[in-house]
Parts: sequence; structure tokens; C-alpha cells
Amino acid sequence: MPATRVAIIGAALDLGAGRRGVDMGPSAIRYAGLSERLERAGIHVEDRGNVQAPLAETHETGTERARFLDEILETCTRIAADVEAARGAGLIPLVLGSDHSIAMGSLSGLAASGPGGALWLDAHGDLNTPETSPSGNVHGMALAAALGLCDSFSRDGLRFPAVEPGRVAVVGARSLDPGEQALVRELGVAVFTISDIDRRGVEPVIAEALERVAGGSFVHVSVDLDVVDPEIAPGVGTPLRGGLSYREAHLALELVAEAGVLDALDLVEVNPIRDHENTTAGLAVELAASAFGVKIL
Repeated sequence: MPATRVAIIGAALDLGAGRRGVDMGPSAIRYAGLSERLERAGIHVEDRGNVQAPLAETHETGTERARFLDEILETCTRIAADVEAARGAGLIPLVLGSDHSIAMGSLSGLAASGPGGALWLDAHGDLNTPETSPSGNVHGMALAAALGLCDSFSRDGLRFPAVEPGRVAVVGARSLDPGEQALVRELGVAVFTISDIDRRGVEPVIAEALERVAGGSFVHVSVDLDVVDPEIAPGVGTPLRGGLSYREAHLALELVAEAGVLDALDLVEVNPIRDHENTTAGLAVELAASAFGVKIL
């Protein structure tokens, strides 16, 4: 069996979030030993550096309904091109964030061959639009945009819709805004809340979610580190109590690896400013190893 080949793509962007600091996430994850951890397991790694991303201090906010939208989408077009190129070279893109708005770039790059499916591990739904968002932060609109629900997000180099509602599964949700709740009911997007995991367990939930997202041109797994409880992952953009345990998070990614469906992985919302001794970045490294099939034995 040929070795897994991974392309690391960094996106040092924090314009989509309400709190600064996640732009340092890619550096923190690299510093925590990402490449070394994967290479020790026999995985071929190519680190392709960071895409160019603007600083908030050098740009105007723009519309309060979707703050820094133009700058975010410009960055996402660069991410999309890098993801498409990596996949064309036979590598699995591993995109490091930064805030979750970068997933619009990852999914657009994957959608070069048509719409696919997304497994969205997140405390939040990221299913707001500029019309429903209570904050105007674009990281809370990334999945809605990927579904083609944000008309103002259309740009050359981005492919929306990149995923289909029937092939989206949000897992670990603990907070959904009213507009998101309405959209979930309207479109039939699968949302597995933390209560579902409490009642059913990680394995049956992930198995159902993976069945849901399969069948398109790709399967994308996007991991917001806030899906994990903040006692374990304190350094995240929007911490929310009651998340996955350390072992539950690992099992979820181990099950992804066992399914053999992973075409790309995002690790997002790592905020070193809020972290303790790079703990959350270290967890991101270990979760990536689990997603790529690294085992104890």
C-alpha cells in the first residue's frame, strides 16, 4: 500500500473572527511538531508554506453584515488554488488555520471536480448568512457560503456551492443561532449535537455522519478545535463548555481514517494567545495523526 502523501498549507488569517489571535494558529501547530509527527508514522509531508493573507490593521472593515469580506474571499481564492494544485499532485491537503472562514477556500479547491461532502466537527454550525448573522463575523458563515447560500460571496476562483445539503454533517454542535436552526430545518442538513453524542456515543454518530457525506466528488473533514471541551483545548477562537473529551475527539478522527474516505483536512481556530503552553496546537497535531491513520499498534 503506498504511503499517504500530505501537503501542509497554512492560512494565517483572523479577519473572519471577532477575537484576534487565530492567525498565529498555523505557526503554533507547526511548532508543536506536525510534520515530524506525521513523518515518524511513515507519512510523506510537503509543507507548502502559508498563503498570503492581509492584516486587519491595514484594511477597512467593510460592511458590518460581513466584516472584511473582500479580503477574506481574496485569501480563500489563494487557498482554493493551492488545495486544487496539491490534490492534482496526488497529495491530501492539510489546511492549517486561522479562523474557520478558510474552509471556503479548501472546499472551493476540492470542488474543481464537482460538489462533494463535508464532515464539520464544530461547536457551532457556521450556517449563518449576512442576513442572519448576529455578529457579522464571516467565520460563522463559512458552511452556509459553501452551500451556495451567500450570494454576495461569489468571486472568480471560488466554487459555490461546493457541497450539497444532503452531504453535510455537523458533529458536536453546542450552539446554533435562530437563523441557523431555521436553515437546518429547511435544507435538511444533518446536525449531530453534543447531546446526540452523549446519548448515542461517538462511533454510531460518526458512522452515520460519514455515510451521509459520502458519494460526491470528495469528502472534506473540517475540525474546529472548539469542538473539544475548553478544559482540554483552551486555546481556541470561541470556547464553549461541554465539548468532546480528549478520547472522543481522537476516536472521531480514528473512525474517519478507518473509513478511508478523507480527501482533505482542515484544522482551524487554534488561538495561541488563549492557549496554555501550546496545548491546543499539540492536540491539533495528534488529531491530524489520528485522521491520517496513525495507530498505537
